[in-house]
Amino acid sequence: MYENLILILDATLRVSTPLILAALAGLFSERSGIVNIALEGKILFAAFAAAAAASVTGSVWLGLLSAIAVACSLSMLHGFASITHKGDQIVSGVAINMLAVGLTVTLGRYWFGLGGQTPALLDSQRFLPITLPGADALADVPVLGLLYSELISGHNIIVYMALLSVPICWWVIFKTRFGLRLRAAGENPHAVDTAGISVAWIRYRALLVAGLLTGIAGAYLSTAHSAGFVPNMSAGKGFIALAALIFGKWRPVPVLFGCLLFGFLDAVAIRLQGTELPIIGEIPVQLIEVLPYILTVLLLAGFIGRAVGPKAVGIPYVKSR
Repeated sequence: MYENLILILDATLRVSTPLILAALAGLFSERSGIVNIALEGKILFAAFAAAAAASVTGSVWLGLLSAIAVACSLSMLHGFASITHKGDQIVSGVAINMLAVGLTVTLGRYWFGLGGQTPALLDSQRFLPITLPGADALADVPVLGLLYSELISGHNIIVYMALLSVPICWWVIFKTRFGLRLRAAGENPHAVDTAGISVAWIRYRALLVAGLLTGIAGAYLSTAHSAGFVPNMSAGKGFIALAALIFGKWRPVPVLFGCLLFGFLDAVAIRLQGTELPIIGEIPVQLIEVLPYILTVLLLAGFIGRAVGPKAVGIPYVKSR
């Protein structure tokens, strides 16, 4: 029983990693006043860029940099449409999502001829699990050995980066001048403008941070969690991250728990595959696949309470004359 729990929690961390990064990306952009429904498209395009670059160059770090560059470029495109031209933020986000779905498959077929996939990555082209000091020696120690060797050790570097990014984001948003201005831009951009601070520049910087985080999330999917890119491999993670963002009421630590909740439900669902229950029999695979999403919606609806976002989110800022 204890071993099964540790294995489920271990899988929870792996599944939650891209959600944590994407939700924090949405946190930065929405705190500044920009709705970032394009998280899904940025993750997907970043996953393709990372796998393609790693496959061609042989370097997983160049793959990561390519993913970040692509995601930041899409963020700037989103900003150009919604900040500079005061366009509808939802429409521009949906357009980026559609662009990512179509263009990744098209480029994949043109460059690699594998039906939209990239070639399978070698171990040298991926982020591999890291064994922390003493993990092997403590593996046989009752209770603590399994906890350290399986749950704490044995993850790739991006998993640790995602967990570390939560306190960093909290500090940036609530303890720095940039974070104060970021929150002010999402609540009362006219006050920020009156103070002589560019609202547009703050929002562009927030979108750059969002691009950085979604780029890492996409790279994780294709070069760490998997060994290559397959079409639509983001599988709605950008939208789940938005749900976790609302669940956490736009605060980093509660957002982390929202992501871990979905990851836990997904890990439990995977463990249920092939399980036979009394009367019901073997659980259908389709039910297993949809179960985390259903439970997430039910839990969010039942426990979230009232979630009020930044007052100016989604509203293009027009400078007063």
